Amino acid sequence: MKNKIERLGLIKRIVAERHIENQDDLLKALSEHDINMTQATLSRDLKALKIVRSVTEDGSYRYVLPGGKNLPEPGFALNFTGDGSLEFSGNLAVMKTRAGYAGAIASEIDRIANHSILGTLAGDDTILIILRENSDRAAVKSLLESLKNEA
Repeated sequence: MKNKIERLGLIKRIVAERHIENQDDLLKALSEHDINMTQATLSRDLKALKIVRSVTEDGSYRYVLPGGKNLPEPGFALNFTGDGSLEFSGNLAVMKTRAGYAGAIASEIDRIANHSILGTLAGDDTILIILRENSDRAAVKSLLESLKNEA
């Protein structure tokens, strides 16, 4: 690899094409392309690429690209069913998701965020959505519901 941009492109391609469960798996896949790097560098690259680790339908883990573009199961990342809920308090909203799904869903929310949403913070099964002052909650809820329709 000649430079960081090529390395990042290879990481995205590997994550999109393979079921990569953890950083060790990804380091092994990179070594097949004669890329040897430290776990710390890989961790920084994953953060820069906004690649998150998410739970699959079978309960295993998998790295996913922003927007869940490499997810094979339809609607996987945007599955709000089950315990999914959305509650507002002031200019904050809290969304509950299935365990392991919050990172991928928050990435999608950030991708489609309009003038009403400043950004998100994600845990394992909870997303904090920060709204702009005087945002219309109904419009925000409608925007979030549109994610379900895309899935």
